[in-house]
Amino acid sequence: MKYAMDEIVNLYMKYHTDVKINTVYGSSGNMFTQISNGAPYDIYYSADIEYPKKLKLMGKAVGNVKPYAIGRIVLWSNTLNTTKGMSSLLSPSVKKIAIANPDHAPYGRAAVAALKHYGIYGNVKDKLIYGENISQAAQYVQTKSADVGILALSIATSPALKTNLPYLIPQSSHPLLVQGYVQVTNNTDA
Repeated sequence: MKYAMDEIVNLYMKYHTDVKINTVYGSSGNMFTQISNGAPYDIYYSADIEYPKKLKLMGKAVGNVKPYAIGRIVLWSNTLNTTKGMSSLLSPSVKKIAIANPDHAPYGRAAVAALKHYGIYGNVKDKLIYGENISQAAQYVQTKSADVGILALSIATSPALKTNLPYLIPQSSHPLLVQGYVQVTNNTDA
């Protein structure tokens, strides 16, 4: 989302020079926790729709929770061929697989679900390294701290990673990643 959001914010500010927008990026779960504890944000965009719904139930959001995108996951590597799909992860040359932390990142949960769907989670779970969020997981692969990653399609097609084509993991292998946003009530200046 970072690349798209940065582009949107820059374009908006070009035509609204009197407006200052500060964007903060992090895992959906960590941002949810910050907002739950009173962090002064105006709008919360999440990699899933459940966190915004929880904020609404807690009274920390106003208006309706709205979907803004459907996330997709891919295999991406800057050193390995991933065209064989998920079976690529079983190669002896794959020592480390980067994913977002499934404890608080929807893309991490989708990655684990896909690994389980293909019946390879047990074979690769000791190879998994966890990024705090999907961007950090991508960074691990980009810097070769991991051989391959299960990343967001939007990151794998960003200018920084565009050098190799990603393998699009079938959407039927994991829960749908409906992404949502909501207006937050914590910032009285909004």
